[in-house]
Amino acid sequence: MSRTGIEPALNDLLFNRDLTLEEAADRHFAPEYRQRTDGKWDDRAAFLEHMTHLRGIVAGGHVQVHEELFDGSRYADRHTAHITKTDGSTVSMEVYVFADLAPDGRFSRIEETTLMLQGADTDRNIGSAR
Repeated sequence: MSRTGIEPALNDLLFNRDLTLEEAADRHFAPEYRQRTDGKWDDRAAFLEHMTHLRGIVAGGHVQVHEELFDGSRYADRHTAHITKTDGSTVSMEVYVFADLAPDGRFSRIEETTLMLQGADTDRNIGSAR
């Protein structure tokens, strides 16, 4: 398996409805995956709960990667997620990511910080909402 990156991972998780959530997660995230978003740790099950919530409120969008670095099993990027919600409103979040890749190239750990660029105050926690 080749190594993943944030753009294909988020595209499959959020925007590719031809894949089930489980198929998308298995493609990009190792079984031991854990994530820290804005200081709060989640295991893979909690991460999938978050993604299930997002799939219910996200109608479409795209990921714009500004900078991306692979260094062996280490990964870092800065990207913006542009999201259109099912209610028609839009959200843009800039995200700073540091991650570890498992030997098979999938994410095993992501630590990220988010910065809302556009959206309602109620969307500030969209990076960890359930």
